Amino acid sequence: MPSESWLRRHSISYIGAFLDTLLPPKTVILPISIVLLFSLWGLAPTFALEKYGRPLPSMEQPDKTDQATEETLLGGYFLSAVFFKNPSFAARPDNTGLVGLRHMLHLETDLYKQYLTFYTDQNFFSDRTKGWIELSEWDGTYAFTGIVNRFGWRVQYERDAPLDKSGLKQIYADVLATARFQAAEDVSWWHRRFPNQNLNAYAGAGWLFHNSNYFARPDNTGRALFRYVAHADLDLYQNKVVLYGDMNFFTDREASNQANPTEMDWIVGLAFRWQDFELSVYREQDQSLDRPGLVQQYWALQLRYAFDVNRRSKH
Repeated sequence: MPSESWLRRHSISYIGAFLDTLLPPKTVILPISIVLLFSLWGLAPTFALEKYGRPLPSMEQPDKTDQATEETLLGGYFLSAVFFKNPSFAARPDNTGLVGLRHMLHLETDLYKQYLTFYTDQNFFSDRTKGWIELSEWDGTYAFTGIVNRFGWRVQYERDAPLDKSGLKQIYADVLATARFQAAEDVSWWHRRFPNQNLNAYAGAGWLFHNSNYFARPDNTGRALFRYVAHADLDLYQNKVVLYGDMNFFTDREASNQANPTEMDWIVGLAFRWQDFELSVYREQDQSLDRPGLVQQYWALQLRYAFDVNRRSKH
């Protein structure tokens, strides 16, 4: 799970441009818009259930997060998604098959308030070319993360492996640092003008200090070294309708310029919330930047259920 042009602060026309990108084949405007956004703001949300630099927006109200008093005993979410349009998004790490379904379980617990949190993500994919139901890939992620004022950090290990046959495994460990922006807190006039809306954003950079076959492009070439991330979500109405997007850039440790991005992955989505449930539609596209190559893309419809048990609620 979010990368878009959502600068409500500047003009409502950004939302129109954002929605235009939802309609293929306009796939270039969106990434450019996000790069411009984060060049201007360069900050980020690192709170609630999405504080690690991943695309999904938090399902909690921002003003409910108090890292000095609130601790999560056990929080997380479960989601299922159907890739209803998938011309090229592969169902295994070796780029075979096409994803049909995705199931994910996210669990987290605060070890010391929100300064130190452990979380795990378990992602499962099926192959639509083999009947949709049988699982074809399992991506397991384990990490420590935390928040200090407007900054977040993360140390993460991920292993992506096929399930229905032996084959290529992609494994890495990385560190990531982010900084956040929250319009309701950081812009004095925002709440007066937009009482039912909010804008959250983050940006950051990471280093894949261990890499076993985690590639630098969608066509499985190169080896990723650095990661640059940017995310934004625009609360359109009281955290019930949320427009969100996310961008990931990777560099190639085998390239002559190891800091220059070789891959760009972007996601744009629209989410509708009711209590602890969220229904969203989103699009992702992964593409090479330094040369022509495979473009992996899809459209998905996703249902998510979130839960959070606070330690103080147990007393």
